[in-house]
Amino acid sequence: MNIFVLMKRTFDTEEKIFIKNGQIHEGDAEFIINPYDEYAIEEAIVLKEKHGGEVTVVTVGEEDGEAQLRTALAMGADKAILINIEDLDHVDTYTVASILVKYLEKQEIDLILAGNMTVDGGSAQIGPLVAEGLGIAQVTSITKLDVNDGKALIVRDVEGDMETIEVSLPILVTAQQGLNEPRYPSLPGIMKAKKKPLEIVELDDLDIDEEDVEAKTSSIEVFLPHEKQAGKRLEGEAREQVKQLVSLLSSEAKVL
Repeated sequence: MNIFVLMKRTFDTEEKIFIKNGQIHEGDAEFIINPYDEYAIEEAIVLKEKHGGEVTVVTVGEEDGEAQLRTALAMGADKAILINIEDLDHVDTYTVASILVKYLEKQEIDLILAGNMTVDGGSAQIGPLVAEGLGIAQVTSITKLDVNDGKALIVRDVEGDMETIEVSLPILVTAQQGLNEPRYPSLPGIMKAKKKPLEIVELDDLDIDEEDVEAKTSSIEVFLPHEKQAGKRLEGEAREQVKQLVSLLSSEAKVL
């Protein structure tokens, strides 16, 4: 099986986010593999171990994403691809998905796995956009995946319930929490990762003009949520509490 995994470098979920001049300030923040993408990487490795084949992890970003790609290789992926976009001033989900489609359409693919969403952007759009661009089936938010005889039997999360789907390969699926438990890179895996291929692909290599992948959206403002005010405890009999509540909703909350 030729398995591809879409990966993104994101802030460590334990990091405190700072805003400077209307933009997220990275500073000395730690970065990790997007946690949902870890589920996708783990599932790809499990399928390779069961069926054979090759796992290629692909990310769109700048060269500082090599560290996370090496982690994926240490987990057990075979190859890593970094599509370098340092020359682009602004990117959005359309930009990233379009670039991934340009790369993937030239590959022999049985299965593509991606995270259900990223913990920074949270759009959950990249996987579906890539599947649409490639013209292949997609199943999102999966919690179980079995592949046999050119077909995949999939269980997906549907708002508190489960749906079982059978679909023919090639397909793209997005991994939800609960699909598996991602492994930690072992010391032998880390050593092997240093010798595994990590290729940096430029936009020119994919015959991409910057105008073709120009972002469709732009950020107007970035800000942290307002601090929550302390709650108020209403005292007295029920009738008195109702009067206080109505007064507060009118004078402070201004919803009446």
